[in-house]
Amino acid sequence: MITFAMALLVVYLVLAAQFESFIHPFVIMFTVPLAVLGALLGLWITGGSLNLFSQIGIVMLVGLAAKNGILMVEFANQLRDEGREVTEAIIEAADVRLRPILMTSVATMAGAIPLVVAGGPGSASRATIGVVIIFGVAFSSLLSLYVIPAFYSLLAPYTRSPMFLTRKLQQLEGRTPEVGGHA
Repeated sequence: MITFAMALLVVYLVLAAQFESFIHPFVIMFTVPLAVLGALLGLWITGGSLNLFSQIGIVMLVGLAAKNGILMVEFANQLRDEGREVTEAIIEAADVRLRPILMTSVATMAGAIPLVVAGGPGSASRATIGVVIIFGVAFSSLLSLYVIPAFYSLLAPYTRSPMFLTRKLQQLEGRTPEVGGHA
């Protein structure tokens, strides 16, 4: 449990530094519970248990689930930098980023299939990680396509676009008269 909490904290801090905001990482982090719920659902369906290997898979899901949010929120922020409104930006971001999100999610799930179907020594532990990854990524990807835009449109109006201060400084710089002569 401590490892999972530390993984969440590290991901949040990295995202806060990347987005220069404390609110945008929350939007992204809302996808993590969806991934964990999908992983637990997958373990329940397959009769697996919550053991060390499934916990390792759940910690991996923190980053895998955050990927979808990063793709959407980053693009929505870029659109806001261009002057778009919050709702318009997240709708276009969700539309444009749908294909990359689905492609990376399907590729991740396909990459985990050999973990589930392989036999031999240690196959039970590998299968547990594979089940957690497949179900967690599938559940997270499908639901995050709705959750991220909803939370972004709720929370983003309380933030400025990332380039707001840069544009403001450029405006002020343009209004400042040039001083000639020696200082």
